[in-house]
Amino acid sequence: MSRGAVVITAEPDEPLARAADRLAAALADDPGRAVEVRLAPGTYRLSARLRLGGEHSGTARHPVTWIGAGAMLSGGVPLVWQAGGDGRWVATVPDGVVPADLFVGGRRSPRARTAPQPADVCHAVPHGLTGARAVGLDRWARPEAVTCVATVRWRAYHLPVSGVVGDVVTFPEPCWTNARGGTGRVGPHWDTTALDGSQFAGGVVFENAIELLAEPGDHVWDPVARTITYQPLPDQDPARCEGVIPVCENLLVLDGAQHVRFAGLTFRHSAFTQVTTPGGYVGAQAGLTLTGADGPREAAGRFYTKPPAALVVRRGSDVTVEGCDFRGLAGAGVVLEHGSRDCDVTGSTFEDLGSGAVYLGDTDPHPPVEQRSWRNTVSRCVVRRCGARYTDAVAIWAGYVSATTIDHNTVEDVPYSGISIGWGWNQPEARASVLHDNRVTANRVVDVMRPASGMHDGGAIYVQGAQPGTVIACNYLDRSGYGGTQRDGNGIYLDEESSFVLVERNVVTRVGYKWVSNWAAYGIANRLDGNWTDTDAPPLGGAGSGTVGDHVRLPVLPPEAIAVAAAAGAERVAPVWGGDIDLARGRPATQSTVAATAARTTEDLSRLGDGQVDAIVAAQLPPVAAAIAVDGNTCTDTATRDEPDSWWRVDLGAERSIGVVELWNAESMISRDVVVEVTDAAGRTTASITVAGPVRRPSLVAVAARGRHLIVRRAGGGIALATVVVHPACE
Repeated sequence: MSRGAVVITAEPDEPLARAADRLAAALADDPGRAVEVRLAPGTYRLSARLRLGGEHSGTARHPVTWIGAGAMLSGGVPLVWQAGGDGRWVATVPDGVVPADLFVGGRRSPRARTAPQPADVCHAVPHGLTGARAVGLDRWARPEAVTCVATVRWRAYHLPVSGVVGDVVTFPEPCWTNARGGTGRVGPHWDTTALDGSQFAGGVVFENAIELLAEPGDHVWDPVARTITYQPLPDQDPARCEGVIPVCENLLVLDGAQHVRFAGLTFRHSAFTQVTTPGGYVGAQAGLTLTGADGPREAAGRFYTKPPAALVVRRGSDVTVEGCDFRGLAGAGVVLEHGSRDCDVTGSTFEDLGSGAVYLGDTDPHPPVEQRSWRNTVSRCVVRRCGARYTDAVAIWAGYVSATTIDHNTVEDVPYSGISIGWGWNQPEARASVLHDNRVTANRVVDVMRPASGMHDGGAIYVQGAQPGTVIACNYLDRSGYGGTQRDGNGIYLDEESSFVLVERNVVTRVGYKWVSNWAAYGIANRLDGNWTDTDAPPLGGAGSGTVGDHVRLPVLPPEAIAVAAAAGAERVAPVWGGDIDLARGRPATQSTVAATAARTTEDLSRLGDGQVDAIVAAQLPPVAAAIAVDGNTCTDTATRDEPDSWWRVDLGAERSIGVVELWNAESMISRDVVVEVTDAAGRTTASITVAGPVRRPSLVAVAARGRHLIVRRAGGGIALATVVVHPACE
């Protein structure tokens, strides 16, 4: 007869390490019994990480369980608010703490910041960035407390300011060297995405100056006075609105632990202090950063640094994280690394995280056997609003892993890619890696690659590397890069050397660019089968890759596709977007003139020969007809010549009640400041709506008129369109 579990209780008013000591003693005294550590409700404050090792491990028959509904592990230090001037609150920060983040009343408080500065104001020079005079930084009281934030394509930068020299903002080392090109330590051709690279387009923000504090909910840290000043939201009461500074980066670290289960615990206020150091935050991709003053020169990303996480498992096996809540963290949620295997993260919630939710595996393509991460699972989890500060992070990241399962998760509201699996970018040292037999199945990934974040070149599901046996199936992917101005935001992105991947029965709708991208010639033997999408994509790029039975350019999803989409994710949600009738699909279209078009995406530019520019490619392309804009494919463009009084028109065949019109811009010539008109059969105008600024992908134009012809006009220059969709009015 088996004996009952040993029960160890813990209370919030005692150090949690004491419970760990009692656990180790109980296991040593009687290794033949399961042990349950029960945490009473309350807040367990951790000033340093709690380490659990082999001495805290269970066995397959007698596991160790940490359980505690209502028990919160917090790495934060509470503040005491005092009244400040102008209705602000002020709190003194404890000695030895350099706060990088603040939460007030459970809400993340941003640092006061400038508006984004264009490249002609802020751009790189050898010793820093210009723009100090334009933004006023040279006159601020604490310039050394300021952080510079910028994004370039898929990379994010948070650079601590060291000083001001004339108009130039300077930064400490190694931060500034790592943020520039020439290190030889980043991916292939990535010097173009450095702060002094050719793809830098401005948008620099400076944050953390008292002179900027005006927006309710924002704050400023003063390192000289050692105070935080907070601009409260309406109706906030300092007596009931706790302020918390995260100070402990890793709350729980399992090192070599086995057969351990965490159930129902809450994790809050873990810290991310890297941004306060001279190294700053120099993003490489997916929330991993370039750190250190020097390092091996290579382009396969083996030596990037993962973000700190509230819960870290190293060299662990059979570790389960079930029904836990990760919320209000400065960094990431969970990291499983350095040979962790047979671990499960299931039924847990991740919300409002500074970085990503879950990181699996490492970046070495050829680790020793004991360092390989495999048979790990992330399932039935809900991830919302990760990348809240570090916008280059992804929700669920897996590096060099095998037999990994990412299944039935819900991922929503993410600035960059939703799920990323694989690494290496076709670099010689990354080929023939340990990647194989991974499964990304039945996930619901929506509202990712958010245009407002400024991140580019990603997708709802992003893949790297040759992965024999890997399957991406039955996922519902909706709104990736939707509403941006560039050809960006893929559904399933088989980037670089992604090879031997089966993509089947996925539902992909409303993406800013391709529903699937397999652009590289060296990404081979990928197979697509039976997917559903409302758009199309250029042919697959690699040898041996092909498609069978895919359903593309669907104006309305069939019931089978809706059933697959509805079954995806961790929870049942609102009805799936099933498409809408397109009155313009396949109808006769004309335009004022016809010009050749050429795309200018990162992918397309990579195909140019040495010294060749896209204007030369455009000159070699044949003109395309106006009907390209009504073929249901958002990846193909039509364009007029760039001249005044340009127009594009579609004949709907009869007078129709028009509700909303979608305009999708073209990358070759971004249309802007256009007018959408509706005319009846006699040519009389029944509606005229101005679309100010650049046309997006898409711009949604409410028309609410009857007419036979829909016309897009531009008085001041040419028009280029990928797609025009005309939806009927609801009657």
